[in-house]
Amino acid sequence: MEVNDRLIEKLATLSRLEFDGDAKLAIKEDLQNMIAFVEKLNEIDTTGVAPLLHMSKNVNVLRADETKGSVDRDIALKNASNSDGVYFKVPKVINKIPSLKK
Repeated sequence: MEVNDRLIEKLATLSRLEFDGDAKLAIKEDLQNMIAFVEKLNEIDTTGVAPLLHMSKNVNVLRADETKGSVDRDIALKNASNSDGVYFKVPKVINKIPSLKK
């Protein structure tokens, strides 16, 4: 794969980043080195090697689902700066989504 200025510009646009000339040159060299490394891996004979799906032999190692005690509502709301006796009251932080119609 060829790493050229057009590819660097496209990646910058997609990532919404801006690079000056020196940064573009450094990124271009880094990408060329990464691609060369991956292409080097293609030279390895992997005949008879099963694909590695997981890094560990463990499967679905989960903790036991245990019911534990919880805090009473009165205790939980005791130090709340604002509540209605049942729920915490917090300021609205999400505005309505503006209409897409014009």
